[in-house]
Amino acid sequence: MRRAGGRFRAPVAALAFAALAASGCSPAAGEPGNAATRHTVVMLAASSLTESLTTVAKDFRASHPGTDVQLSFAASSTVVTQVNQGAPADLIALAGTAAAVPLDKSRIVKNGTRPLASNTLEIATPPSNPGNVNAITDLSRPTLNVVLCAATVPCGKAAAKALSLAGVVAHVVSYETDVKATLAKVQLGEADAAIVYHSDVVSAGARVRGVQIPASVNQTVDYPLIQLTNDPTTVEFRTYLLSDQGRKRLRDNGFLTP
Repeated sequence: MRRAGGRFRAPVAALAFAALAASGCSPAAGEPGNAATRHTVVMLAASSLTESLTTVAKDFRASHPGTDVQLSFAASSTVVTQVNQGAPADLIALAGTAAAVPLDKSRIVKNGTRPLASNTLEIATPPSNPGNVNAITDLSRPTLNVVLCAATVPCGKAAAKALSLAGVVAHVVSYETDVKATLAKVQLGEADAAIVYHSDVVSAGARVRGVQIPASVNQTVDYPLIQLTNDPTTVEFRTYLLSDQGRKRLRDNGFLTP
């Protein structure tokens, strides 16, 4: 298991089943909650949202005593696969609207999709920048060890588009499962550079150095928030997440909000 933002990134389905079992009920997805109100919300989200959602959930617990929010983070494609395989979840948040295309639409409640945030790409290097990376064109140098997200996940698809528009063939030594694993290679000194999200560079602080990607080739990734149950506590948390307080936490971590 990989630890993300102070929380174990356990298998999504296992965490979701455990959380719902602890709450004592398992409402049908996409239908109104007619059973007794639960006080635990299960949310599965793209790994780039780790820091932001962890903080929002902490704020929500503090302002709503007796409630809990169970979070699990993974690549957006993994989140969708788990939901399609029946993993119990109340809310999901994905990196990129295209990631939601394979999602089983029968799991989504009526009017259950809202825009949460958006993100752009940025190059991350170790703080000392040993590879002397100052532009996206530098990533083609054969002396550099560049790491990207896997092509099957949103950050990898966005990076591939940016590199193509820039006419750059990066010297890639590794493709990672999600953006946090990609960033970790840089933080551990195992890569000279990685293309990640701007929010990841902001959240990492002094542990990495950011190199901007020109707007002419950069990619904007929109994050949909998708509601899968009408449990009252879920509705309350969704409202909080979309409120000024929730969106401020997202902006604090480098996201753009509607």
